[in-house]
Amino acid sequence: MRRAIELSREHMQKGEGGPFGAVIVKEGRVIGEGWNCVTSTNDPTAHAEVQAIRQACRNEKNFELQGAELYTSCEPCPMCLSAAYWARISRIYYASTREDAARHQFDDDFIYKEIPLKPSERKIPMQQFLHGEAYEVFKEWDQKQDKIRY
Repeated sequence: MRRAIELSREHMQKGEGGPFGAVIVKEGRVIGEGWNCVTSTNDPTAHAEVQAIRQACRNEKNFELQGAELYTSCEPCPMCLSAAYWARISRIYYASTREDAARHQFDDDFIYKEIPLKPSERKIPMQQFLHGEAYEVFKEWDQKQDKIRY
């Protein structure tokens, strides 16, 4: 956890992004590190946890990180939490809370509140169309012999 906090401070001070750092550990060894670099890369998905997951997956040559633990300087936002689930992270440890982050203009709570709403009720309206055409691709996926499940 101290390394995650160190990464958050170091890269924030360098002007690379917000005050967030993350480390992924598996079997007692660090397999990925990341820090927020949203503003320095103009990438809104470049959160510390996502960066750490990307690096860990590259290092492990695997899109699953079962058995790995994520140490993050702050409670993950909905995107980062989802990424941890998709990566099959086994456990998450965090230091600051999302309420702490909100007090400093990092308000993820808004997104947490949007998720359970019906798509038509969200701040960014969503509308479905061409369902039948898109659904045909799922049917093709079911028949694909060389697919890799994830």
